[in-house]
Amino acid sequence: MKLTLSQEIWPVAGVFRISRGAVTSVEVLVVEVEEDGLVGRGEACPFRISGETIERSRTELEDLRPRVEGGLDRDQLQELLGAGAARNALDCALWDLQSKREDVPAWRLAGLDGLREIVTAYTISLDEPALMAEQAGGVADRPLLKVKLGREGSVARVRAVREAAPQSRIIVDANEAWTADILEDAAERLDALGVELIEQPLPAGEDAALDSLRLPLPVAADESCLDRGSLDAVEGRYQFINIKLDKTGGLTEALALAEDAQSRGLRLMVGCMLGTSLAMAPASLIGQNCEFVDLDGPLLLAEDRLPCLRYDRGVLSPPPRELWG
Repeated sequence: MKLTLSQEIWPVAGVFRISRGAVTSVEVLVVEVEEDGLVGRGEACPFRISGETIERSRTELEDLRPRVEGGLDRDQLQELLGAGAARNALDCALWDLQSKREDVPAWRLAGLDGLREIVTAYTISLDEPALMAEQAGGVADRPLLKVKLGREGSVARVRAVREAAPQSRIIVDANEAWTADILEDAAERLDALGVELIEQPLPAGEDAALDSLRLPLPVAADESCLDRGSLDAVEGRYQFINIKLDKTGGLTEALALAEDAQSRGLRLMVGCMLGTSLAMAPASLIGQNCEFVDLDGPLLLAEDRLPCLRYDRGVLSPPPRELWG
């Protein structure tokens, strides 16, 4: 088996802002594993708040090169490399290779009955209310919008988006920017505006503050839930978890996380970092069993790789075999 690692930079369409800052491009790591003329591919974006970088991810994979090229399988990978972007890219590449080698779709290998179209959120980048309303007005035909929020002015921002897109469902994401007091103060007013979910309002590690709150709408753990090792800390405090393959370290752990979370009564959301269709394709398998899907990464870029996923006004079609799986 031959291992190839590539760094790619993809420009964002404009500027993408969240509470932690703004970006105009995204750097991703692409892994290819080739065996007998068949090539499996995976893409990952380092989870920088966990200290990951492209350089660190490349080093981790270079250290594994002898094992990979000696025929490493996915089960062995879980033991040799921790969760994160490096394992995600390689894990997804191995899924893709196995699918091609066995001529079996990845969804069947994952134990699914098939793939259906799924509704994905479209993200409204953090900005002044009027500018967020302008963003929302341009995509008011999308069935689900995800609104990025900061520490202050959240209700005004959501109200502006609601007025610009009155028919869209809305979820919001504070990316750890709030305190418990802000959350308690905003929740009822956001509920009145039709918000259906608040994602990661508090900093990871401060989840215990949720124990004393009685909120009118559900809360999802994102930065607070990385993989199965996080479930004890979020169970009973959050109603949803947001599964991201860059956090779990690939589709293998993501599927196990989804099963374990549901057995504990947690509800599921699947999300993404910025990235191309190659990163979204394996995550779409997780999306088959999620109440909320947020796999709009390619829609936020200036361009996507080819072949690509098909999006039709917020409806995501299953990935073509030529792309992945």
